[in-house]
Amino acid sequence: MAKLNDYIPIIGQPVIDELKLLADKLRGKVIQIINSTSVGGGVAEILNRMVPLLKGLGINTRWDVIKGGEQFFEVTKKFHNVLHGGKELVENRDFEIFYETSQKNIEEMSIYGDIIFVHDPQPIALVQKKTQNQWIWRCHIDVSNPHEKVWAFIKKFISQYDASVFSAPSFAQKLLIRQYLIPPSIDPLSDKNKPLAPSVISAVLKKYGIARDKPIVTQISRFDYLKDPLGVIEAYRLVKKYNDCRLVLAGGTARDDPESGEVLAKVKEKAGSDPDIHVLLIPPGSDLEINALQRASDVIVQKSIKEGFGLTVAEALWKAKPVVASGVGGIPLQVKHKYSGQICYSIEGAALGIKLFLNSPDYARRLGEHGRDHIKQNFLLTRHLRDYMLLFLSLYHPEDIVSL
Repeated sequence: MAKLNDYIPIIGQPVIDELKLLADKLRGKVIQIINSTSVGGGVAEILNRMVPLLKGLGINTRWDVIKGGEQFFEVTKKFHNVLHGGKELVENRDFEIFYETSQKNIEEMSIYGDIIFVHDPQPIALVQKKTQNQWIWRCHIDVSNPHEKVWAFIKKFISQYDASVFSAPSFAQKLLIRQYLIPPSIDPLSDKNKPLAPSVISAVLKKYGIARDKPIVTQISRFDYLKDPLGVIEAYRLVKKYNDCRLVLAGGTARDDPESGEVLAKVKEKAGSDPDIHVLLIPPGSDLEINALQRASDVIVQKSIKEGFGLTVAEALWKAKPVVASGVGGIPLQVKHKYSGQICYSIEGAALGIKLFLNSPDYARRLGEHGRDHIKQNFLLTRHLRDYMLLFLSLYHPEDIVSL
């Protein structure tokens, strides 16, 4: 794991000094982080990098994961989809299953922190164990147009927290508690984002049988309907009529996402026997391979239908890659249209953006460079650490910190 001083060549000594100053003010506090999985998905990825750095700053930070069976995660995945605006049928039994599992976690999980930092809806009911400590609910999903019944259900829990955190201004809701805007981040020194030797990139391509005889268009994301991998295939086929290229759809699964196997099967079916479509199930812990696939690509796509933030966009931009991405969720915070990438709103729009980059390599390179600068200034892990420590301090000194 990277140490704090390892970031100095990237972000400078003053930023590190500020982090240490903030950490000194949190001495003696115990931060207890709780979410639904330690492997798979952007939340677990961020926490795996952030928790060691918080500890390295001398902050007593611990991370716990709730327990849940298949039925519970099917329900929370349904909640996830409809909070994003999906139209799935939510039944009374779904709420009963959520309550039953939540009650077991309430009974079994030890709550010991001075600050309890809960991520997303799965563990939200734990707030019923609140005593004299401070509780924060961190929402990583796009709740700009949520299912009314499910939002009303989880809002009853949110109202018991001391503060809430959202990733983009459009996600903010009418709440009686304080709300903070803190976008997610990437770690520039992680295996997924650090520089790689050309030989490493070539070895990964060889492993997966991907030739470099034509441009490579790639989407890296969990196999999830909301990431629209089927739409990416359609966009690729429109591009293929004019530009010979390869498509790589690579991603993994998460313990709390039971739909991913079904989505992967449909993607493979739609890809058919096209030798230029590579559908790759990447196992957990393969960050270096993801890095290599992104660096080998000529264009990166993120055609999400809904998106909390889209860390894969930040990863691609950090590598100075031209990005075509949907204008949803937190993506427009990262991709400024025609400056740090191309925003699209349809399959045809995605195809147009891909063709533009393939046919105009100088333009693609220039936007990629702008994208890297934008990520460096706004979406690296050190900024995220600073915002979270300011948030923790604001719970005790609200009069000193008006806004993050």
